[in-house]
Amino acid sequence: MELGLYTFGDVGTNPVTGEKIDAQARLQNLMEEIELADQVGLDVFGLGEHHRPNYAISSPATVLAGAARTTKRIKLSSAVTVLSSDDPIRVYQQYATLDNLTGGRAEMMVGRGSFIESFPLFGYALDDYNELFEEKLSMLMAINEYEALKWPGTTHTPAVEGAGVYPRATGDGRLPLWIAAGGTPQSMVRAGALGLPLALAIIGGQPRRFAPLAALYRKAAAQTGHAEQARVSLNVHGFVGEDSQRAADLFFPAQKQVMDQLGRERGWPPQSRAQYDESMSREGSMFVGSPAQLVDKILGLREDLGFDRVTIQMAIGVIEHSEMLRAIEVLGTKVAPELRKAG
Repeated sequence: MELGLYTFGDVGTNPVTGEKIDAQARLQNLMEEIELADQVGLDVFGLGEHHRPNYAISSPATVLAGAARTTKRIKLSSAVTVLSSDDPIRVYQQYATLDNLTGGRAEMMVGRGSFIESFPLFGYALDDYNELFEEKLSMLMAINEYEALKWPGTTHTPAVEGAGVYPRATGDGRLPLWIAAGGTPQSMVRAGALGLPLALAIIGGQPRRFAPLAALYRKAAAQTGHAEQARVSLNVHGFVGEDSQRAADLFFPAQKQVMDQLGRERGWPPQSRAQYDESMSREGSMFVGSPAQLVDKILGLREDLGFDRVTIQMAIGVIEHSEMLRAIEVLGTKVAPELRKAG
């Protein structure tokens, strides 16, 4: 089983110390975090894309390229690329370039995105939300498959008559391409039918409720001849520390700050500490605690969901950089080895 991290590069004010972290400071810290994740043996580091003032990453491929020369083994991925408002040719070129810089360690994870700022920013209509993604995903898959692109064009993509798309990724020219989904049956069936690995976002509720969706994905993959390509990653929120109580106390203020902000935008009530503590239980959505607790929770869920990878968003909001580095070290040296032993 693979274990990794992902982040959106949160900026703002540390809710505990009052320190303000801007984009420059966050990106510099992030380079150290990715480098340490590589050194302690984590498998993958993903960067998400947002176009909001409280995030430093709007161009994940650029930031990942910054980490390419100081890492040796870790896979570098978007998490996610908002494909609906991007150009599939440029997306492939960016990650193929990263793949060459890293000697074959680049991945693409694409999705619709959880925010909508990129649509008006790049001149797209929200009314075309679904069509944009479906058409551009099909085009990206064709680019990934063939060096000379023959694309008939669609409502939202141009026709291409056999032009080459360069550089090509290392090896056979194809990049690992994951599709990120929030948990609708339609998304599961589409990912399975396309033969794409699935990144399943488990942010709230009980993770085991996603078991039927994971099964639906695998069924769709098998029915369309893609059973061997079917893989599932869980993308979750969490934090790890030597002491479970201290880990919980470190993570809560920043996590609450971010979730309460989203709640004000989307109509959720503020998060209480009691709710947070409940979500840390073995059946809850938060992967927070000691190494033994995380290992127990992950392996227990694996029996029901059958996933191949877990990526954890530990850098939610602004958390002291030294504490984040320590958590990464613990995750790589004490959690990852136990998961690998389990197969």
